[in-house]
Parts: sequence; C-alpha cells; structure tokens
Amino acid sequence: MTQEAASAYGCGAGSRSSGGSGVSEVIPQCRSRAGLGRRAEATASPPPDHVRMTRFALTVVRHGETRLNKEKVLQGQGIDEPLSETGFKQAAAAGRFMSKVRFTHAFSSDLTRAKQTMHGILKHNLFCKDVTVQYDSRLRERKYGAAEGKPLSDLRNMAKEAGEECPFFTPPGGETLDQVEMRGKQFFEFLCQLILKEADQKQQFSPGAPSNNLETSLAEIFPLETNYSSEVNSDSGAPGLVASVLVVSHGAYMRSLFGYFLTDLKCSLPASLRKFELSSVSPNTGISLFIISFEKGKEPTPKCVCMNLQDHLNEVTKTLSV
Repeated sequence: MTQEAASAYGCGAGSRSSGGSGVSEVIPQCRSRAGLGRRAEATASPPPDHVRMTRFALTVVRHGETRLNKEKVLQGQGIDEPLSETGFKQAAAAGRFMSKVRFTHAFSSDLTRAKQTMHGILKHNLFCKDVTVQYDSRLRERKYGAAEGKPLSDLRNMAKEAGEECPFFTPPGGETLDQVEMRGKQFFEFLCQLILKEADQKQQFSPGAPSNNLETSLAEIFPLETNYSSEVNSDSGAPGLVASVLVVSHGAYMRSLFGYFLTDLKCSLPASLRKFELSSVSPNTGISLFIISFEKGKEPTPKCVCMNLQDHLNEVTKTLSV
C-alpha cells in the first residue's frame, strides 16, 4: 500500500478488548528442526527455571490492500472486505521475501483480509506451507462502530463536532484506545506463556543448546544492524531462539501493539529508525520484526530489528506500472 493509502488510518489506533481466541485451522505443524531451550554448556546441568532466558522472534505483518483501503473507507471489524488484486500481489510478494524464514507458529486475525494475507505468505514459504494457522479474534482491527463503512473524512468530522482530536475520538459503538491496547497486551501475554511452556517441555525431553536454524533464516533476510546481529548470532553467548512466530493483523491494531512495546516494555530500537515511523501506520503487508527475551516472573524485553519494512513491495509497484 502506498504512503497515501497508509495515511487513511492515520487518525486512529487500536482495537477492542475481545478476550477469547478465534478458530484454529489445524494442519500439520511446520517442519522446523530448531530445538527449544537455553544454550547450555555440554557438561553443565540445565539451569533452574528462574534463571533461564527464553528468546523468540516475532514477525508482524499488516494485511494486504483491499478496495476500501484504496478508497480510504474505514473497515474496522464490521466490514469484512477481501483483498483486492493488488492486495493478493502484495501478500505473494511478502511470501517470496520471507520464503526462507522458518516459522514455527502462525497467528492471524480472523477477518478475511488478514486470513487471505496469511495464506498468501505461507504459500510461498519453502519450509512452512503446512504450518498450523491459528485465527485469533484478539488480532482484529479496531472497531470503529458508527464510522465503519464510511470515509475517513466522516470520522474526522464526527471528532470535530464532539470537540475532540481525531486520534483520541471514539465513535458511537466503537472502541477506545485503552481497549485496543488491552487486547494487544492480552494476546502478547498469551503468546509469551505459550512459548515459555513449550520451551520448558522441550528442555525436559531434549536438554542442551538449540539449533541455530531459526536465527540463520532471519539473519539472511532482515537488515540486522551490528548491535542486533548479535541477537541472532550463535556465538554471542545469548541463548538461541526457541521459536519464530508469524502474526498477520491490521494497521491500527499494530500501531497500538507497538506503542505498548515501546512505552510499557521499553522496547529498544535500531538507530536507523526515524521518529515519525514510531507513530505511523504500517503500509499494507509492511513487515516488523522483534526479538523477545524473557524469564519467568519478569517482564518481556522486546528489541525491534525493523519496523514497517516494505522492500518487497518494489516488485508490486513495478508490476502495476507496466
């Protein structure tokens, strides 16, 4: 999606607090050989749970373009628009760009535009075509209530009439920004608990250092800076990644989630990231990568490798201009 189209969501962020997870599509799990657990010395016993560091990669992608995205019409949750022709091309381009990434988990919003994007990405993956996709309602876009199906300009007028600034205005029947952040926080906490549980189970049955397959597949694709390349370097002394999670969601929701990472969890950022990018909405199929580190009983620590990456969209732009 172009910068102009991305700005269509520039006045609102977030989503509602929906509590439960959605439908799961159960297919054979991705065939990654990466083990789970911390890096341990060959002769050492596994450390106590309270000192074991667990790390995983979190790749978050916005859905592809829809007709209403291009027309700057708010979709929210009530307008379940499918991808446009351009949107399908964007999803395929993102899939080719990440074709060698070994994803171990896949989560998607249960709205059509996100589900179609997820399938477009996995279709081109060399290792994870049969990954189990879990559809979770907590990943849905913000609910805009009475403004859904209407032009963005209508939302701005509603906010003006109410004497409020558009980014903080909640239309009738819509969701507040606090509700959005709570939903993102609930999903992230669920994800961390899941990864930790699986890592503990794996450590019990196969203790020792994990494979570096997950790290290697990421380092070959994403623009890791010097201080971040150590995060996926098997010689850095840090424990290897126990999982690589792919999430497909929505622009306003993603901005709220990233705001939670930055404000509450003190996410560290690459030096190349410009300030305005922190509050901007991701372009369609924009890709953001975080390395999450955590221990039992402590807050997770995210490190941003890249935010709203759109290098893969160059081929889509060239195709559309022909």
